[in-house]
Amino acid sequence: MTHDWRTDRIGTALRGENPTVLRRMSSGFAVIGDVQFLPGYSVLLVDDPGVSRLSDMPRRRRLSFLSDMDCLAEAVERACLRLDPAFRRVNLEILGNTDPFLHAHVWPRYAWEPAELAGGPVWRYPRDRWTDDRSGLAPRHDVLREEIRTELDRLRATTGDG
Repeated sequence: MTHDWRTDRIGTALRGENPTVLRRMSSGFAVIGDVQFLPGYSVLLVDDPGVSRLSDMPRRRRLSFLSDMDCLAEAVERACLRLDPAFRRVNLEILGNTDPFLHAHVWPRYAWEPAELAGGPVWRYPRDRWTDDRSGLAPRHDVLREEIRTELDRLRATTGDG
């Protein structure tokens, strides 16, 4: 029986089996998103699947998670800005409505997005964007993946978090 890493994202990351992991962070894992209709979409996963809310962790771990989220957001920003001049900003979200474990979304936003979607949350994008094979993470995203990794390494080296 083949184990699908999507059913145990944190466990497979801890075992080194999650192919979306970009880097191990102090509080979890920086991963590139399964869908890339907004290129650079990434997620910070907490490293304990039993943590469902930020408030489940002691204050020091909370601050570590938020610091890691900030680092991932800046790495995505730098990489996306370098690769696409239409990059505008990143949106950060900690929602917790679907997956039972703490995670933070890092959504790059671009000037080329449709006007009716650009000013709102990414969740307003049509459902087919989330499931269409053309939006899925693929080898064509390897350069983007490597750029985000490089920026994570640079940022962590300058802050001493590496």
